[in-house]
Amino acid sequence: MLKFVQKKLKEEKGLTLIELLAVIVILAIIAAIAVPAIGNIIENSRYSAVKSDAVNVLSAANLYFTENPSATSVSIPELTSNGFLESPGKIPAGTDSDKIVKKDGKGGKDTITVTVTAFSGTKNVIFSNATVDDINNDKQKGSEDGNKTIPKPTT
Repeated sequence: MLKFVQKKLKEEKGLTLIELLAVIVILAIIAAIAVPAIGNIIENSRYSAVKSDAVNVLSAANLYFTENPSATSVSIPELTSNGFLESPGKIPAGTDSDKIVKKDGKGGKDTITVTVTAFSGTKNVIFSNATVDDINNDKQKGSEDGNKTIPKPTT
């Protein structure tokens, strides 16, 4: 029996066209499933990175306000130049009022009002009076179209 199988295998010269097409179709189906999944993973990681950068800025601002109790606001470049923040990450540094961390004066919770641009292509994340809790409690992933505001605007 073994000699019969070996003889038949020696007579086989290669793959038929149908076998080759079947393999190509299977690979195409696997690729069609994998590519969107990988894209979502990348987009979700970019979104999480932006949220993490915002939390880092708020933490640096809290350190700044602890050492400077009379200060009511601080800009991201001030945090960087004074050694409180190594890098703002995806948050654009600037001295505009929309890139300043402010003390709200109501119980000591600091908020951030900053616009973060292009975390994933043309999408923006806008942090408007967001606390660390607001940022951490946001369960949205990066698959939402358009701009994302944290916290959600009240209507």
